[in-house]
Amino acid sequence: MKVVKITEQDNVAVVVAPTKAGDVIEGMSLTALCDIPQGHKIALKDLKKGDSVIRYGVLLGYLTEDVKAGAWINEHNLELPTSPAVESLKAGKQGTVCTDVPERKTWMGYDNGPDLPAGSRNILGITMSVQCVAGVVRNVVDIIKKTILPKYPNVDDVVAVTHPYGCGVAIAADEAFIPIRGVKNLIHHPNFGGQILCIGLGCEKLQMDMILEPEEINSENVVILQDCKGYQAMIDRICELAEKKLAVLNQRKRVELPLEKLRIGAQCGGSDAFSGISANPTIGYAFDMLAAGGAQVLFSEVTEVRDGVHYLADRCQDEKTVEKLKSEISWYDKYLERSHVDRSANPTPGNKKGGLSNIVEKAMGSIAKSGSSPIVEVVGPGELPKCHGLVFAATPASDIVCGPSQLASGIVMQLFSTGRGTTYGLQEIPVYKICTQHSMKAQWDDLFDMDAGYVVTGEKTIAEMGHVLYNDILDVVSGIKKTTAEKYCLYNDFLVFNPAPIT
Repeated sequence: MKVVKITEQDNVAVVVAPTKAGDVIEGMSLTALCDIPQGHKIALKDLKKGDSVIRYGVLLGYLTEDVKAGAWINEHNLELPTSPAVESLKAGKQGTVCTDVPERKTWMGYDNGPDLPAGSRNILGITMSVQCVAGVVRNVVDIIKKTILPKYPNVDDVVAVTHPYGCGVAIAADEAFIPIRGVKNLIHHPNFGGQILCIGLGCEKLQMDMILEPEEINSENVVILQDCKGYQAMIDRICELAEKKLAVLNQRKRVELPLEKLRIGAQCGGSDAFSGISANPTIGYAFDMLAAGGAQVLFSEVTEVRDGVHYLADRCQDEKTVEKLKSEISWYDKYLERSHVDRSANPTPGNKKGGLSNIVEKAMGSIAKSGSSPIVEVVGPGELPKCHGLVFAATPASDIVCGPSQLASGIVMQLFSTGRGTTYGLQEIPVYKICTQHSMKAQWDDLFDMDAGYVVTGEKTIAEMGHVLYNDILDVVSGIKKTTAEKYCLYNDFLVFNPAPIT
């Protein structure tokens, strides 16, 4: 039976396949003492109650009972350690700039002008200021796609960007700037080509002047439904404006662009113990190559880096960056404390079934997505990055909130790793799915763009998989390839992160 041990210091390893009591561990004088599920940890030596359990060379927790070599270690016999203090973090100015840079350093995208990221798709996004208008927006998008879009073959799609925000909220609350920023930035997403079509009701709290610039608020960009004489007038007016926008977008052409024009993100969902062994390190390797080439690459999920935040601080390049890191992490700690929970609430039943015993273990695997590059900037949820290279976007860990938060930060593609499987996707950008092991690929063969299980089995190295991923990324953003999520139209709603009160 094969196991994976990450560092020499580790006193546990992960079993690659379901293990039966009596199975002999390959390359070790070790026998499994009981059945151990795939992806779970086996003790490599006798350990006592209170001893440290080490994986990734990191303390995962303390044993709550004695265990023998060959025993199963899981969430039931591990006590969570104290999380690292935030106040004392310092910028370590570490990180390694990748020297394994491929010759391919350009891609074919839709240029949005100087100092702006380019688009990977050519889309008319019909956005809105308030959830109340979502039904009309969805209906009119269906009509436009059937009757108008076919006349404009260079436009990829028309998207109804609906969200649950805009009214019934404390619009001036301290934290309201987070969802408002998210909505505002999404309206100006790179894939929308500067074409604004925003639908409002009229009486909502989120007025147009909160999400559009003064010069953008006009009858060519905005439709207020309460100003229309009935449903058909609403549909007719939106269709009239949409056709004008589509005519402009239809003139857009892909052009060759440098990596500096590319902004992509990564997150993981339905993670398992192999996430930090295969899929996430593969993403990290590709991210290192992209960052070295000048692209903006965003990784996220506050609760899934919280227990490794000191490693992130070590890679921050200046005090301004580490102070922003401290601010975002501290804010999130307090946000959780208000509801009397902490980062231990993060792991799901599926995470635990996949071998992740606690949030520390999950965090170490999650951070692997960031590779080893220096961290050049930290941004809040939905905030636009300014620097090129590796950026930490401090979003919630929930897939359905993290994805839209990165989307509002302007990413034009997202890498998504999973060990348990999820049908998550976003209509506004391509989402590229990577599974962590062969058994997941076999279960959902037609739902993944990459199987990183070759790293687990030793058939390929992380570097080899990273190079494949790098080229796939450039093919996807260049329109050469479509992702499986695009192929099957697997799209989640746009959910802005709203920590402000609902009144």
